[in-house]
Amino acid sequence: MTARPASHRDHTGRGTGHALRGTVAAFDHPDAMLEALRRLRQAGFSRLEVYSPYAVEEVDELLGRKRAALPLVVAAAGVLGGIGGFFLQYWGMAVSYPLNIGGRPLNSWPAFSTSTFEISALCMLLAGLLAFCAACRLPRPYDPIFDVPGFEQASQDRFLIWIAAREGRDDRALLHTLLPEGQGVRIDEVPA
Repeated sequence: MTARPASHRDHTGRGTGHALRGTVAAFDHPDAMLEALRRLRQAGFSRLEVYSPYAVEEVDELLGRKRAALPLVVAAAGVLGGIGGFFLQYWGMAVSYPLNIGGRPLNSWPAFSTSTFEISALCMLLAGLLAFCAACRLPRPYDPIFDVPGFEQASQDRFLIWIAAREGRDDRALLHTLLPEGQGVRIDEVPA
């Protein structure tokens, strides 16, 4: 016996027959999108995501996002990579396999500086790439939002807000009052 998805009711009281993952609202102008985002936040919606062709200044503030930690991650990786690279060479030359040739010191730090820099740069690059992918939630080969009609226009000339369905609540009527269709607004539902 297979389990059926939970049936939701729309604003008219009729059942829709499918579970809802979220709703996508498309806007023609960034100002309309920002105003809708303000209304959604005031109504208590917290799981929101914005897709736009370019960065809109107030979006991060309205979504409650903090400043990215990517520069700190890259700097820390550089410092740790440099320290680790230096001690790797020191261990190999002075502790593990010491060779006294011509009376030179075993810990010749000027000779280690080039390799230390290269190892530091490698660690910074790898940590930066991994932190960037984690911050952008990549790789993400498929998400149901990609099937919404017109989603491809988010990279061209439309501004989209994805509103996650809240657990145990049917917010369709509320969303239709907060985001009235028409005047450059289009609303699509994303089934689960």
